[in-house]
Amino acid sequence: MAAVIFNRAPILKNQTGVIGIAIVRVKNYSSEDKAYNLTQLKRGTGGRSSFSGIVATVFGAPGFVGRYVVNRLGKIGSQIIIPYRGDAYDVRYLKVAGDLGQVLFRGDAYDVRYLKVAGDLGQVLFTHFNLKDEESLEKAMKYSNVVINLIGRDYETKNYKFDDVHVAGAQRIAKIAKRVGVERLIHFSALNASPNRKPILLKKPSGFYRSKYEGEKAVLNEFPTATIFRPADIYGQEDRFFRYYAGSWRRQGGAMPLWKKGECTIKQPVYVGDVAAAVIAAVRDPDTAGKIYQAVGPKRYYLSELVDYMYKVMRKADARRGYFRYDMRWDLSFQLKITLTNLVSPSFPIANLHWDRVEKEYVTDDVSKNIPTLEDLGIKLTAIENQAPWELKPFTYGLYHGHAADEPYPQPPPPTAVA
Repeated sequence: MAAVIFNRAPILKNQTGVIGIAIVRVKNYSSEDKAYNLTQLKRGTGGRSSFSGIVATVFGAPGFVGRYVVNRLGKIGSQIIIPYRGDAYDVRYLKVAGDLGQVLFRGDAYDVRYLKVAGDLGQVLFTHFNLKDEESLEKAMKYSNVVINLIGRDYETKNYKFDDVHVAGAQRIAKIAKRVGVERLIHFSALNASPNRKPILLKKPSGFYRSKYEGEKAVLNEFPTATIFRPADIYGQEDRFFRYYAGSWRRQGGAMPLWKKGECTIKQPVYVGDVAAAVIAAVRDPDTAGKIYQAVGPKRYYLSELVDYMYKVMRKADARRGYFRYDMRWDLSFQLKITLTNLVSPSFPIANLHWDRVEKEYVTDDVSKNIPTLEDLGIKLTAIENQAPWELKPFTYGLYHGHAADEPYPQPPPPTAVA
């Protein structure tokens, strides 16, 4: 004979940010008691209306890659905890990731009142945090079995330097995750992370790459079974790759200044959807623990070829619009433009144009044959020509002029890959 006794009711207090966990005790009079945590039990047949057994805290969820990862987690029926620093309004769109979820939030209820979803399966929780506050970090992770750290900075501010985010912050997350009993930690680094990479334009190595390398070491020291991703340039909706080169501030009129015309730099950009799919694959595969993966695309291209292809897709690669590439080393006005951009807007560089970004721009992607890639996780990589026309559509010149809606939209040939 068995009886089911609820030790604690599964109460999710409305708008308090407190997660209630139901504990079921199965009483068998012929054996000793066993307590089960319902958050660990899978249920449903799959999809958003099921529960996969994954309770994931996603740091950096409001960012570019984070939105794709959260959507993928919600798609397989995960409970998701989203720490954020700003206003609740900034993360309101992420509530729909849990299709049929009990949705909890912390912050101003007025900002997200119309997005509260009623349901019985799945859960999306928003909680304020500060990367330097261990108490808020622990609160965000203590109910999770998976933690994904996507936090990163492309440029430094007076409040957060590269080391504060990529080294100290990453180490703090890893340390607390280990302390509270998190089973899996996924950490994002960078493809060309190195402690002493030879500078190209700057007098010293890129602070971004140096701090990313040191961050990897700090994370593995605290959480040896962490899975590390080293992404190349990532493109997709609201990215900082296509939109960086497509922006008018990156150009000089219609011309494109590049170091040595972009003919000495090789890039291997990857689609954000493939990266998000790889994260989910790593979470679900215990054999990925303690491994490093290179998140790169299927082909390598010279930067000059990629930029020319982008402008062909946007219908701007012609002399009539003034497009041509030239060596930025001899253009002092463009160098002054970068410096002034940094001085005028140091906390939020206009069009993401700053010296460390320009330095990273000309570092050739160093892909090791001895380190696995996304394909080793079973990901079928997306070709850049299959995605670029859609991503660059908002920047296309004369998009609706002289083109019938029922006609196929003409596209340039794919960029030529490096042999």
